[in-house]
Amino acid sequence: MDETTFDLAVIGSGPAGQKGAIAAAKMGKRVAVIDKNDMIGGVCLHAGTIPSKTLRLAVLYLTGFQQKSFYGQAYAPMSHVTVDDLMFRVRTVIEREHAQVTDQLQRNGVTLVNGWARFVDAHTLQTDDGLQIRGEHILIACGTRSARSPEIPYDGYRIMLAEDLGRGDRKEIPRSMIVVGAGVIGLEYASMLSALGVRVTIIERRPTMLDFVDREIIEALSYHMRRRDAIFRLGETVTGVSVQENGLVRADLESGKRVTGDALLYTVGRQSNADQLAIENIGIETDARGRIAVNENFQTAQPHIYAVGDCIGFPALASTSMEQGRLASTHMFDGPALRPAPFFPYGIYTIPEISMVGRTEQALTAERVPYEVGKAHYEDVSKAQMVGDRAGMLKLIFDPDSLKLLSVHAVGEEATEIIHIGHAVIALGGTIEYFRDNVFNYPTFAEAYKVAAYDGFNKIAEMR
Repeated sequence: MDETTFDLAVIGSGPAGQKGAIAAAKMGKRVAVIDKNDMIGGVCLHAGTIPSKTLRLAVLYLTGFQQKSFYGQAYAPMSHVTVDDLMFRVRTVIEREHAQVTDQLQRNGVTLVNGWARFVDAHTLQTDDGLQIRGEHILIACGTRSARSPEIPYDGYRIMLAEDLGRGDRKEIPRSMIVVGAGVIGLEYASMLSALGVRVTIIERRPTMLDFVDREIIEALSYHMRRRDAIFRLGETVTGVSVQENGLVRADLESGKRVTGDALLYTVGRQSNADQLAIENIGIETDARGRIAVNENFQTAQPHIYAVGDCIGFPALASTSMEQGRLASTHMFDGPALRPAPFFPYGIYTIPEISMVGRTEQALTAERVPYEVGKAHYEDVSKAQMVGDRAGMLKLIFDPDSLKLLSVHAVGEEATEIIHIGHAVIALGGTIEYFRDNVFNYPTFAEAYKVAAYDGFNKIAEMR
């Protein structure tokens, strides 16, 4: 095997590509990862998950958001927060993670090839500097970018995509912001901006938000954002965007309304980067958003070419992408037979954060599955009182006869952390008796499981 021929050639070094490459390398395979040196770690590290979640923590810290319930609304560690103050923490984390990912790939013997890959044929990739790499197997993990609308005059300063935040010449945080799109990304950024004191208007063409999330959890999120003066314009379609003579951005709505703000953030969906791979050369088709169809083993129409991560669509999470990369490599090299878990946790890093595992009340009702609910409000949990979060809630949905735990939904501090306790119980087929009969450290957020379980038992007792 020559220096440019590999058992596996991976396109993209984000979570899916990283874990797929390392899994193959640990099976003794010769692996190359093709990506630009300054993008090692992928969009996840440089413009997506890592920077946005780090930005969220910076917002909470610099504004003293959680401490205001104790020390008053005027309390803040910094009297004036700038874009540079927020991005200092983001840049530091990105630099450290970039070094860690690079080191991890190299320690596992993975060859890093600088550049962007395009298909020459079904086994050959060519980088933008003309280097050709041959792979017996190929793993497409090219990620996504923000979808654009041809009607929106983006300038990266007043009219932005998610990856424009923190870039450019803007030093001051806008006083008002229009956010077009109430998906995960739009709501995450809208909630951060509202926590900074920015007057946020969220415009969404659908009448509801995040339909895969429990309605009660979404209502709680909406309530807390409205308390920070966020405005929701649901069921509204943007027909035009322009910059006015006074520098304000104006969004015209189909209903005739006009919304103005210092800036506009467009967050309506993602576009797969597969359209940049010359994928048409190998007979693999994509949908309108560039997403690649795969089977249960992540194989494309070409059986030796696999695709994983955001470029194949839902759920498009860093966590699930990592597992997809591992599963694809295991399948292509006849490793131990593995299958994705039937349920995975979903975390949305809004303020307050929300998380879930399992089906919602709406889904269970539609499927005619009987259930009961046990709840714990954070105001009844000592740890929540200590950190200043009295608004959170943990919700257990379970079978009223067998007591088997069906799903868990949470909103509030540490929601994305404590969800894994419920996740484990569901995966092991457990019941809410586990929470009743076991000891939890005190004081912790995990104690909410015991409170919610007792609430569930009380409801069962009332029914009988």
